[in-house]
Amino acid sequence: MTKYQLVLLLILVSVVTALVTGIVVATLVSQAPQPITQTIQRVIEKTIGDNKPLPQNAAKVLEESAVARDILIEDIVARVSPAVVSIVASKDVPVVERCYGSLLCQNGIEKLDVSAGSGFFISQDGMILTNKHVVEDTAAEYTIIMNNGKKVPAKVLARDPLKDVAVIKVDPPAGGGYLFIPLGNSDGIKIGQTAIAIGNALGEFQNTVSIGVISGLKRTLIASGSSFGPEELAGVMQTDAAINPGNSGGPLLNLKGEVVGLNTAVAQGTQNIGFALPINQIKRSISSVKTSGKISYPYLGIRYVIITPELKEKNKLSADYGALVIKGSGGEPAVMPDSPAEKAGLKEGDIILEFGGIKITADNSLGKLIENRQIEDKITLKILRDGKEMGIEVTLGERK
Repeated sequence: MTKYQLVLLLILVSVVTALVTGIVVATLVSQAPQPITQTIQRVIEKTIGDNKPLPQNAAKVLEESAVARDILIEDIVARVSPAVVSIVASKDVPVVERCYGSLLCQNGIEKLDVSAGSGFFISQDGMILTNKHVVEDTAAEYTIIMNNGKKVPAKVLARDPLKDVAVIKVDPPAGGGYLFIPLGNSDGIKIGQTAIAIGNALGEFQNTVSIGVISGLKRTLIASGSSFGPEELAGVMQTDAAINPGNSGGPLLNLKGEVVGLNTAVAQGTQNIGFALPINQIKRSISSVKTSGKISYPYLGIRYVIITPELKEKNKLSADYGALVIKGSGGEPAVMPDSPAEKAGLKEGDIILEFGGIKITADNSLGKLIENRQIEDKITLKILRDGKEMGIEVTLGERK
């Protein structure tokens, strides 16, 4: 056989093989069952349209799916519940008795439980994440009650100056550590995903579990009830998993058993409207405590408002974006004395257009840009002053 004939034979064999393979694949595809999801959806739609009971095979598939979901949730709850704790605040309070007629007199003091909330372990060595408002009383003593009923004294390591977040710690047991819950990625959360909340409901029903979905994302609300006063919570997740008083500080979990949120607030006078801080907002605070023992934020030292079309028109501004340096509503200075902003030469009336080369807008606020930086970072600001653009370099300080 010549070389030319050999090449022709190889080409012929390749063509025949490809043809046979194509015929086999087409036959298998035509005989393959439809994906289960499509099959279930088609059966349900047909049943609803015909007003008939589900066929036995479809009902069995749905039943098995529901059972599998229940088993998954039961497994998650069983695994993470030992890492969820109740946090009880106690302090000495005066014992008041009636002494002479209508007069009241103090007759000693007694230690009483004054509040209760939730928390969960985030490290094997005993670090616990909770809400700041759960441990806000600096005169109180704090105790955690574990899932097995054991009580352990706790120490507050840090209270976040900007967010409703705090980290407390208990001593690890001799020769071992605590079970902790892994932190997930809240940036990937979608509306409609299953959410599992665990906490000390009403300060009485420890490790109460509620199931729901993520009902909304990037909500902004004003939370009250803290001794620090009303607090704006921005970018929070909304869930219909029941969050009751006492659930504050507990974890909001996904179906991987990961923490995606810190249960924080509930809308008063409503049913099943609760809010959780996304865990990605909190990771920086946790890391700060682990490395420095405190929660620190970089600081510029100005009061400002984000420029909107209405603000531009009202103040006859020459820019339609940026942050306008302005006095507070009570006359507080626009630039804080001895702040990094003052040292860099910022003045009232300046418009900060860019922070480190990033344009400042309502969706990309100056506060968010500062928070993403580190203390002692040197940043170039592009500002607009008296109609002229100029650059100023500022070194961020530490927020007190």
